[in-house]
Amino acid sequence: MIEVYAFATPNSVKIPIALEEMGLAYTLRSVNVRNDEQKTAKFLSLNPNGKVPVLIDDVDGERFVLTESAAILIYLAEKTNELLPDDRATRARVFEQLFLHASGLSPAFGNAGFFKRSSPEPQPLAEARFRGEAVRLLGLLDMKLANQAFTAGDDFTIADIAHFGWLWRRQFPGLTLDDTPNLSRWYDDIAARPAVKRAISRVEGLAPTI
Repeated sequence: MIEVYAFATPNSVKIPIALEEMGLAYTLRSVNVRNDEQKTAKFLSLNPNGKVPVLIDDVDGERFVLTESAAILIYLAEKTNELLPDDRATRARVFEQLFLHASGLSPAFGNAGFFKRSSPEPQPLAEARFRGEAVRLLGLLDMKLANQAFTAGDDFTIADIAHFGWLWRRQFPGLTLDDTPNLSRWYDDIAARPAVKRAISRVEGLAPTI
């Protein structure tokens, strides 16, 4: 059975969502990042980078360990032939959004949240820089969603799961969807999916007060 090491974090939630959508059985194992469990020798033996999530699967009888949420999403999509189109152009649009998320939205949200909540001393320039970039990217997604149902086109894909993770935790950097009606519609549609609800419930069970 697939094992997922995770916590109630924006990157972690993506993997249970994908697994629930794909109907794959999995065991969810807690790594409490608030208690620095991601820095223990046991966890670092799985991911030397010290970050959740981590996926463990059986591939041809061998234990396969994979890190980085975008890579895990692609692996699961290719394993099941789900949530990743076969058409080359449409598939490229999914990767375009995955790379936008990994290089743009995720670091902008993460840094905006860090400088707002966790910086040892106020850093107004850094906070404004990353918050401004996060707001800009929300607007970019909102414009795209004005003319299509999902971020990579007309179908729900792993690109939507990737973006959803940070928008689910948008209160961490203090952001809202108030000025992005198309993105807000998209978010509500995804949050209402039964598989997404199941995944969030399981992940929140790892840290009910986060």
